Amino acid sequence: MEIIGIDAKEPEEWQCCGTVYPLAQDEIGTRLAAIRVLAEARREQRDLLTLCSACHHVLKRINHDIKTNEDIRYKANNYLALETPYGGETQVIHFLEMLRDAVGFEELKKRVVNPLKDRKIGAYYGCMLLRPSDVMSFDDPENPTLMEDFIRAIGAEPAVFSYRNECCGAYAALEEKEMVQGLCAAVLDSAGQKGAEALVTACPLCRYNLTQNIKKNAAPGGMQVYYFTELLAEALGAK
Repeated sequence: MEIIGIDAKEPEEWQCCGTVYPLAQDEIGTRLAAIRVLAEARREQRDLLTLCSACHHVLKRINHDIKTNEDIRYKANNYLALETPYGGETQVIHFLEMLRDAVGFEELKKRVVNPLKDRKIGAYYGCMLLRPSDVMSFDDPENPTLMEDFIRAIGAEPAVFSYRNECCGAYAALEEKEMVQGLCAAVLDSAGQKGAEALVTACPLCRYNLTQNIKKNAAPGGMQVYYFTELLAEALGAK
């Protein structure tokens, strides 16, 4: 963050976002953790920057709930008893969006001291960055380009493959391991067929599932799965 010129500060009263977005509209309790984080960012008068697709998904969707659902907003604020009720004022930004919109990929290229030349890397988006598209507004849910632009900015060549926005199995890995193995194999094989030597993702759970199931994959020699910040740090020369 220092190298790319962004002033970042960890919220003083941060806590877990809640991990999973609650689908029931009358479920208030599991939304409160995320609202506390959002309210803390408002108190500090900063945008809320996220590194994890799952956290980003939960925080952004619950922020949208607070903005658009009067019942959720009323009940959540009654539970939290904040000095100033929270109404969705915080802007939630994913790190990749920050690179695109606040830094700019052309500017990022100028900061790269170790371009990842001669490397063909597949961008794996998964589900949570892109859907529901009307709330997340991250990229085109069917044909995203942001991560490919990121890969080019750090000097590598993107491998565009058809399973890059398909599910890895997510939390089903706990109880449906064989199903998740099949989903991950399909992702890895799809990337391998397009010449990818590695994958990059922005979701810790995607990275875990793909890494755990590489040996089940038919790609020659297996495939390394990176978190996007690992490749960014390498390209910027950050130790």
